[in-house]
Amino acid sequence: MAGPSLRPHVHWAQRHRELYLRVELSDVQNPDITITDNVLYFKAQGHGAKGDNIYEFQIEFLEPVEPKPLYKVTQRQLNITVQKKESNWWERLTKQEKRPLFLAPDFDRWLDESDAEMELREKEEEKINKMKIESRVPKDPFKHLKKGYLIMYNLVQFLGFSWIFVNMTVRLFILGKSFYDTFHTIADMMYFCQTLALMEVLNSLIGLVRSPLIPAVIQVFGRNFILFVVLGSLEEMQSKAVVFFIFYFWSIIELFRYPYYMLSCIGIEWKPLTWLRYTSWIPLYPLGCLAEAVCIVQSIPIFSETGKFSLALPNPLNVTIQFSFLLQVYLIALFLGLFVNFRHLYKQRRKHLGPKKRKMK
Repeated sequence: MAGPSLRPHVHWAQRHRELYLRVELSDVQNPDITITDNVLYFKAQGHGAKGDNIYEFQIEFLEPVEPKPLYKVTQRQLNITVQKKESNWWERLTKQEKRPLFLAPDFDRWLDESDAEMELREKEEEKINKMKIESRVPKDPFKHLKKGYLIMYNLVQFLGFSWIFVNMTVRLFILGKSFYDTFHTIADMMYFCQTLALMEVLNSLIGLVRSPLIPAVIQVFGRNFILFVVLGSLEEMQSKAVVFFIFYFWSIIELFRYPYYMLSCIGIEWKPLTWLRYTSWIPLYPLGCLAEAVCIVQSIPIFSETGKFSLALPNPLNVTIQFSFLLQVYLIALFLGLFVNFRHLYKQRRKHLGPKKRKMK
């Protein structure tokens, strides 16, 4: 049960247009801050000089202020910003001449009138300089064309991978078709989508998008190596069940990635989609990588037996570089690439879904 209300320590400072109040309360809960008839009313539960309690105070300002204060709660204090109705310098904060005992100057933010005027001039000069710099920057005449291209690219890829996902789901779970004919029914659309995905490397290379180049290269060329070289060149691999899992994991990831990028192009953020975009990769990328590794392991004996893509060096060396050996090296590179992409996506997840500073209310 909370005890009687108390006054917290309050520190104040001013500028020509604003007043700053710093309330010395930690772990503030349910703050009630209003301005009525030029009087600020404050009430909140928090930990202050008298421990956990309800603290409250009121201040009648010297001159008129705007009736909507802004406040920000931190772990150690609560900061209030009040806008003056007229830009001028006050000789004191309160209408009453005698300063209340709980109120004191905030020397961390304190400026005298001349210093505040200098700060104001510096801000105005900075604003003017910024406007001059922006006016010198040439406008991109192809901005809308680039945006339209990115929207269409992400839309086409989303539709392509949606077709793959729906087709595979219906065939397996509704029609009861086998795992083993996945390649022959899905490969054409996957060829199209993964060939088109080469544009992602080009987009990053020329700066059309801000995505790092290396993760894009690792994903696009890694997938295309599996699709075109391993699966596309070996009929024996095309009828294996692992093809289903590779295609399925690839398509699920893209169902969230491409619509996220498409909406980002037009400045729309849908929070559930953002969460799925930066969370679904956590189980799906390792599973997809594992399926690709199984595919490589299954293909190694076939490449060794057929000698396909092996390179015979001319005499007198009489040495043959087996493609199956290169596949074993690729297995190591596959998991190294997974680590690089994991680190990149983890940073992106922290950026978009990590804890954010509380904004002014």
